[in-house]
Amino acid sequence: MAAPKGFAQAIIVITTIAAAVMELVDTSIVNVALTDMSGSLGVNIEDVSWVITSYAIANVIIIPLTGFLADYFGRKNYYIVSMILFTLASYMCGQSNGLLELVIWRFIQGIGGGALLSTSQSILFDAFEPKDRGKAAGLFGMGIVLGPTLGPTLGGYLMEHFSWPLIFLVNIPIGIIATTLSFIFIEQKEGEGKNKDKINIDYIGIGLLMAGISCLQFVLERGESEDWFNSEAIRICSLVSAISLGLFVWQELKVKQPAVNIRLLGNRNLGVTTIFTFVAGFGLFTSVFVYPVLAQRVLGFTPYETGLALLAPTLFGVIAMPIMGIMLSKGVPPLPFIAIGFIMFTVYAFLNSRVSLDIGKGDLFWLFVIRALGIAMSQLPLINQAVAGLHPKDYATGIGLNNMIRQLGGAFGIAVANNYVARQYAQHRSDLVSNMQNGSEQASAMAANIMSRTGDIASTANAKALTIMNASVERQSYFLAYLDTFRLIGIFFLLVLPLIFFLRVKKKTPEELAAAMKAASEAH
Repeated sequence: MAAPKGFAQAIIVITTIAAAVMELVDTSIVNVALTDMSGSLGVNIEDVSWVITSYAIANVIIIPLTGFLADYFGRKNYYIVSMILFTLASYMCGQSNGLLELVIWRFIQGIGGGALLSTSQSILFDAFEPKDRGKAAGLFGMGIVLGPTLGPTLGGYLMEHFSWPLIFLVNIPIGIIATTLSFIFIEQKEGEGKNKDKINIDYIGIGLLMAGISCLQFVLERGESEDWFNSEAIRICSLVSAISLGLFVWQELKVKQPAVNIRLLGNRNLGVTTIFTFVAGFGLFTSVFVYPVLAQRVLGFTPYETGLALLAPTLFGVIAMPIMGIMLSKGVPPLPFIAIGFIMFTVYAFLNSRVSLDIGKGDLFWLFVIRALGIAMSQLPLINQAVAGLHPKDYATGIGLNNMIRQLGGAFGIAVANNYVARQYAQHRSDLVSNMQNGSEQASAMAANIMSRTGDIASTANAKALTIMNASVERQSYFLAYLDTFRLIGIFFLLVLPLIFFLRVKKKTPEELAAAMKAASEAH
C-alpha cells in the first residue's frame, strides 16, 4: 500500500497525533482534580487515586495485546472501535456519581485508550515512506512528551472555571471528529482482519494476566491502609496474584501462539532494557502524580497554576523529541542518550527533594526543564534499544513487552507513592507533634499572643493555639513526605544506572532501522 500524499497525509498526521495526545492527556488530567473529586465523591485522596490507577492497569493489560487484536479484527476496525469505546467511556466518567462507578468507567476508558496509543503510531508510520519514518517518530514523540504534561494544564484550567466532570467530557468532540476522519481517510491494509482462522486466541493467558495484574495492583494500592497481611483481603489478593502470574508465565511458555511472548525476555539486552523502562515509567508517572498533589495540598497552588508550571518547561522536551527521532533513524547509538536522560531525571528528583516550603511557581521552571529533557533523551532511545539483538520478526513483540513494562512501572509507582507518602507522613507527624502539646513553649507563646490580640480566656486561647499548630504540623508533615517520595524516585534511577554496562549496541543497517521504527509504531 503506497503512502498517502498531500492533504490525506496531513489529515492522518493530525488525526493520529490528536488521538494519541488525547489518550496521554487522560493519564494526567485527573491528577490536578484529585482534591476536588475526593470532596465531591466523599472519599479521601488515597482512595480517589484509584481513578488514575485503574486507567494505568487497563493500559498495562491491553498494550501487549494490541498487535494480536489488530491482526484479528483488522487494524482500522480495531482503531475506530477503540476510539468509540474511549469516547463513550469518557462520557460515562463525566456522568458518574460514585467512586466505584467512576473507577469502572476509567478502566474501560483505559482499555480503549491503550489501543489508541499503540495503533495511532502504527497508522502514522504507514503514512510515511521508510526513509521518512524518523520524522514520523519525532512527530509522534512530541505528542508523547506533550500529552502527559498538557493534561495538568488543561485539567487545571477546567477545574478553575468549571467542575471535574468536564475533564472527561472534553474528550467527546475530539473523539467524534477523530473517529469520523479515521473512517474517511485511513485505508485498510491488504488482507486486514482476514486471517482469523489462523489465529488462536490465548484466552487462558489473557485471563491470568488480568487477574494477576489487577490483584497485584490492589495489594500495592491498599496494603498500607489495610495493614498489609493482617488484612484478609490483602492475603487473598496476594495469593491470587502470585498464582495467576506464575501460571501466566507457565502458560505463555507452553503455548505456540501466546498472548504475550515472554520468551523474548530471555534475551539479555531486552531483559535489561525492560528494567530501565520499568524505572522510567515509575519516575514519569509518579512525578506527574506527586507534584500536583504537593502543589495544591501543601504549596497552595490553584489547579491551573499547577498545570501551567509544568507546561512551559515541557516545550524544551517537545523540541528535543523530533531531533532524537531523526538522529536515531540515522543510526546514532541510543545508549549515550539513555544514560544522559537517566542522569538528568536523577538530578531533577534529588533537586526536587530539597526545595523549601516557601518555593514559588517560577522557582520550579528549571527543575521541570531538566525533567522534560531527561524524558526526551530516554524514551525513544529505550524503544530503539529494546530491539537491539532481536531478529526483525521479533521487533514488534519485543517493543510491546517493553511498553507493557513501562505502563506497569507507572501503575506500580503511583501505588508505591501513595503508600510511601502515608508512611512518611505518619513518621514526620510523630517527630513534629511533640512541639504542639498543651503547655509546650511554642503553644504557650502562641496562646499568649492570641489572648493579647483577642482577649480570649486562657483555655480558649490554648485551644486555638493547638488548632493552628496542628494545621502547621499537618502541612509540614505532608511536605516532608512528598519530598521523601521525590528522593525515592531519584534512588531508583541512581540504582539502575550501572546496568547500562550490561546493554549491548548493535549497528543496524538502514533496512533494520526502518523495520525497528515500523515495529515501534505497531507495538507502542
